[in-house]
Amino acid sequence: MKKVGMYALGLTMLLAPNAQASVYVRDVSVTGLERVEADTVLSYIDVPQGKTVSQDQLDFSLKQLYATGLFTDVVFDVKNDGMLVIKVVENPIVNKRVFDGNNKVSDDMLEKEVSLKAGSIYDRAKVQEDVQRILEIYKRTGRYAASVEPKIIKRDQNRVDLVYEIDEGPLASITKINFIGNKHYSDDDLANEIMSKESRWYRIFSSSENYDAEKTNYDKELLRRFYLKRGYADFRVVSAVAELSPDKKSFVLNYVLDEGKRYKISDIKINSEIADVDVKPMYKLVDFEKGDWFNDTKVDSTVEAITEELGKKGFAFVDVVPDLSMNTQKGTMSATFDIKEGDRVFVNRINIKGNNRTHDEVIRREFRIDEGDAFNVSKIKASRKNVENLNYFSKVDIQTVPTDENKADIDVTVEEKSTGYFNVGIGYSTVNGMLLRTGVTENNFRGMGQQLGLDIGISQRTQEYDISFTEPYFMDRNLSAGVDLFRTEEDYQDYGSYDTSSTGGRLRLGWKYTDDLSQYLRYTYRQDEINNVDSEASHYIKEEVGKYNGSIVGQTIAYDKRDSAINPKEGYYVSFGNDVAGLGGDEKYLKFDTKLYKYYTFADDYTFKFFTNAGYIVGYDGKEVRLSNRYNLGGSTLRGFDTAGIGARDKYTDDALGGNWMIYSGAEVSFPIGLDEVGVRGRTFVDMGMLGKPDGIRHADDVNYSSSPRVAAGFGFQWLSPMGQIDVDLAFPIVKEDYDETQAFRLNFGTRL
Repeated sequence: MKKVGMYALGLTMLLAPNAQASVYVRDVSVTGLERVEADTVLSYIDVPQGKTVSQDQLDFSLKQLYATGLFTDVVFDVKNDGMLVIKVVENPIVNKRVFDGNNKVSDDMLEKEVSLKAGSIYDRAKVQEDVQRILEIYKRTGRYAASVEPKIIKRDQNRVDLVYEIDEGPLASITKINFIGNKHYSDDDLANEIMSKESRWYRIFSSSENYDAEKTNYDKELLRRFYLKRGYADFRVVSAVAELSPDKKSFVLNYVLDEGKRYKISDIKINSEIADVDVKPMYKLVDFEKGDWFNDTKVDSTVEAITEELGKKGFAFVDVVPDLSMNTQKGTMSATFDIKEGDRVFVNRINIKGNNRTHDEVIRREFRIDEGDAFNVSKIKASRKNVENLNYFSKVDIQTVPTDENKADIDVTVEEKSTGYFNVGIGYSTVNGMLLRTGVTENNFRGMGQQLGLDIGISQRTQEYDISFTEPYFMDRNLSAGVDLFRTEEDYQDYGSYDTSSTGGRLRLGWKYTDDLSQYLRYTYRQDEINNVDSEASHYIKEEVGKYNGSIVGQTIAYDKRDSAINPKEGYYVSFGNDVAGLGGDEKYLKFDTKLYKYYTFADDYTFKFFTNAGYIVGYDGKEVRLSNRYNLGGSTLRGFDTAGIGARDKYTDDALGGNWMIYSGAEVSFPIGLDEVGVRGRTFVDMGMLGKPDGIRHADDVNYSSSPRVAAGFGFQWLSPMGQIDVDLAFPIVKEDYDETQAFRLNFGTRL
């Protein structure tokens, strides 16, 4: 009698010395079956009945049967009478499969990765494969110390419950980042550029200190951009290696760099293969000059500017190709822009996918290119920027797909995100005290790009209520229209011994001449009231107690060339507005306001901001400008001075009386303080303000007044925290009048819950 056990090779070798070279098999029987049919077992073996079979045939058949995964144990037993008895122990069925201990990774995510499901045949090898898949998921989430222990609970009818006991472990943090080979920039300079950060206590709200392989790859690209913007055209990241600690809880990142040579621009040329193109006007579009350090970002912007300008002149099919020739010995580079005839390609169709809620038209109207137009890369880029700026989508992807010989489709794929939110906010300001704000806003109402909002803000000094609706494409034109209803109440007891309120509505109309130049018209009807006047208030304030109706028509024209409306670093913004009150109502005045902001970033990450705000208001038809319409400076405007801290004041009551004109200007430099990844930047500033004489002052001997400039300087920081923006400033008046009200410390913060 001969037996061949579950571990076929081992058992065969064990029995080989006493085994015959071949055996006669008269018949085959199978025992131990519960669910599997005998014919299924026989279909996997190569053992003919009534014939002599070799030992190799038996070994091969056993391996085949075991490889099916149907059985825990398989034994071949050849009797003396030639009967081959195959004894099997079936693998159990998975009755239930459970994940235990997974708090950071959902069951749904794990379900997608593992192969053994409820109803599957239990297989140890597949269990181990699933364990490795689960561990891989945790590695992708930054938990390299995670462990998985599979356990089974036996049930009746040869069933088992399979439980994966998971210890997720901590996120693998980055304890150290090393830069090797950097000679011209310090480790701190480079550390500020990359997304990965060393673990620090103050990064409790940031994920930047957690290791992520994809983030490390993106760091390589950020380092490349950093050096290419500063002239290092040969720069490369030789290697980026992450070393995992023995306890699998932390990483050390090592970036090996080759900075290469730094190049200065020695020559700039523009050549054209198109006869009708005059290259001379194109030189003014070049974003750099001879002697500047090479900057690949400026090379790209120059290509876009020339392409766009040629498109405006009717040259739809052009390619602008930059040719950069380097002299490694001298460290110089010549830049040549070759204007070539491009392929004559037209837009066939614009296909939009992924917008389940947002109407196609909302996306199409942001495109600067239409079906049938000549293909234009610059217009496609501008269209993508416009769609992204809608802030309706988490992802905007645009691909060009050739269709015919001279046509191409533009495939637009978007991923929608939530555009409505309910917010509850709390905060504190040295101007308004404690603040509670709540509101509901939907920025893509009905999927048509309309905005609907309700906002309520209550502080120790102010109460604001506002309902607004905006249609961005009124009457299917590039024309925005909107309506506002508002109610505002303000407590001026500390500054002017009175309270004021304003209730009314506003109609708005706006349009864009270009992507940068826009104009807005508005009509406002409101009722202003001055009440709760203190018995000892200035007689100038007592004279204005009561309600006054205002009917005001106004407009603002703005030119915005900033690189970002949220966090600008380059460019400028200019606006001019004026209002006329008097088409009905009690108020009659003319008002003019202008703003100028200029931004410039230098020394890598130091941003300079210069700003000037100016305004003038004057009554007509014998009407004076009332207190609620006058200008005030101080607090959030003109740091270093209290709210309404400068300008005319009653000598006896010290009440602020405002002014009929104002100038508020200043310069500010914001700079990194090593906390950019958590949104903290420092700043230093100088503010200057002037406030003109108000209407209604008849006796100079009872009013303190001077329109001379007030100046303050200071420093502070801004934190874009997870709880909202926090501003802290410490300012010191340099030039002031004795009667001015000062305020050295200014704090403002808010949070949305």
